[in-house]
Amino acid sequence: MGGILLLTRTEISRLRRNRRYVLFTVGLPIVLYLLFAKAGKTVYGIPFPAYYMVAMAAFGAFAGALNGNTIRISEERKAGWIRQLRLTPLPASGYVIAKILTAMATTIVSIVVVLVLGRFYGGVHLPVWQWFVIAAIVWFGSTIFSALAVAIGYRYPPDQAQPIVLMLYLVFTILGGIWYPFTGLIGNISKGTPVFEAISIAVDVISNQSVAAYLILGLVVWLGVFTALATLSVRSMAETV
Repeated sequence: MGGILLLTRTEISRLRRNRRYVLFTVGLPIVLYLLFAKAGKTVYGIPFPAYYMVAMAAFGAFAGALNGNTIRISEERKAGWIRQLRLTPLPASGYVIAKILTAMATTIVSIVVVLVLGRFYGGVHLPVWQWFVIAAIVWFGSTIFSALAVAIGYRYPPDQAQPIVLMLYLVFTILGGIWYPFTGLIGNISKGTPVFEAISIAVDVISNQSVAAYLILGLVVWLGVFTALATLSVRSMAETV
């Protein structure tokens, strides 16, 4: 466990100096919220500024966990950093866990900033407990994409990983309702995505409705699937790094 925590601290220290990562996980969601938070009235039965606050918090957290991590992991593998880690007692799952913990530690900043913006710019008024639940749901959702980042980044070189992760991110965010809430057939398909599940839980919390158990279970299942894929990628590529 000590090795995992040491690797996590190292990763966090590196990310804090990465201006591009900070720009896309914190800066871009802020700009988008300032531009569009007051462009609508209601979505899913809640005020648009509240919905868009959740959407932008998810956008920043999920983008940081998936887009930033995938390319970085792929470049680490290409540069030989992962080969050096293979010489240590760190287990295959340790690398995955360290990346997930790093994402949890770094994405919380973008989540908190957007929520604060929603409160003081978007005029979103919620009980204190709802703010914490919303932050926790989006935060937990980001761990799902950090696991997927390991699965892709560890298996593919940077020139292949980048288009793959971009395509997957667009599919998840578009279907998940970050940019536009779908109805009908596409809306039913989108209900199975982790982005939709995270946003739906937050919306139910804001509207004081009971959260469907399948939404919470869905997030747990997605995390389990992507964590398993990440661990398999690490183990299967052990002889090539």
